[in-house]
Amino acid sequence: MNNTSAWKNFKSTITAPIDPWLFFAMLAIYIMSLFLLYSADGQEFGQLENKTIHTVLGFALLWIIAVFKPQTAAKVALPVYIVGVLLLIGVEVAGVTVNGSTRWLSLGFTRIQPSEIMKIGIPMTVAWYFQRYEGRLKWIHYIVALVLILVPVALILKQPDLGTAALIMASGIFVIFFAGLPWKAIFSAIIAFVAALPLLWNYGMHDYQKTRVLTLLDPTKDPLGAGYHIIQSMIAIGSGGLHGKGFMQGTQTHLEFIPERTTDFIFAAFSEEFGLAGNLLLIFGFWCLVLRALALSAVAPTLFSRLLAAAVSTIFFAYAFVNIGMVSGVLPVVGVPLPFISYGGTAMVTLGVALGILMSVSRARWLAERQRKALLA
Repeated sequence: MNNTSAWKNFKSTITAPIDPWLFFAMLAIYIMSLFLLYSADGQEFGQLENKTIHTVLGFALLWIIAVFKPQTAAKVALPVYIVGVLLLIGVEVAGVTVNGSTRWLSLGFTRIQPSEIMKIGIPMTVAWYFQRYEGRLKWIHYIVALVLILVPVALILKQPDLGTAALIMASGIFVIFFAGLPWKAIFSAIIAFVAALPLLWNYGMHDYQKTRVLTLLDPTKDPLGAGYHIIQSMIAIGSGGLHGKGFMQGTQTHLEFIPERTTDFIFAAFSEEFGLAGNLLLIFGFWCLVLRALALSAVAPTLFSRLLAAAVSTIFFAYAFVNIGMVSGVLPVVGVPLPFISYGGTAMVTLGVALGILMSVSRARWLAERQRKALLA
């Protein structure tokens, strides 16, 4: 291949279009988050500036990852997993404790949350593992995949962070499901989980986690303590009404009744200022994002890219569903951010990587279709 042909191939790869459904859904959600973060943070620019910096970094990673073929991610899956586990061990040894939870690792100039890395690291590694044994999967392979999931999940549970651990475990389980786990195994696992709930309640949950579950059932039992978060959040959501109180007009938000109003409970601040209409618009953005990701997984060329794209799509859905349900008083309060909306640097970088993987699948399909048309011309 001469230099001219090589340059044309490289140029066609770089200029392959970004998937418009993914890009505009993400952009719409992100723009809403900027206005909301500015308002929820008391018209201060500190968190807004930090989020912008991390977003630029996340978008740069998105573009870099999107340029490469999806199979390139398979080559780095195991190293990412190993690094993620080592960082989680580092958190256990020398982590930074905030509000009673040790989830962060200080790098001197910034802090990172290694559990965010595992949101992508676990499904990527499990998908890589299944691709190695494509066409000859046996029970032992599903068991090994489960062990790969449980090792980092156990480290995250020790922080403690039950919500993130459960959702990260779910991201790996999604890959096992999409890899063709028999339904009888799925039903057996569900029955075993239900049967183990009493043991989990008595021996596997911390007291504060039990309190959150009991508070979900009756938040008025301790309105100034455990039930405070849910009660104030529901007041904010209800007071928003159909159209909301208006930008920067949320009383629950600006009088600081809503705790964690820029992170886990940012949806309550959004609901108060933009009402049901704003909520529907936000949910529609997530709906477009998830459906497009599932559509891309259906046409992905390899088992690895199919499993990973499907897992990423369900991750977006699970995190949005759990956060909105938590803030609305439908689910127990857990430390789960709302994708693209909540403040968090590591989370924005992780989301950029996740979208980069989906863009890579989309661009690979576009390039394959272009080559096919060129051969037929």
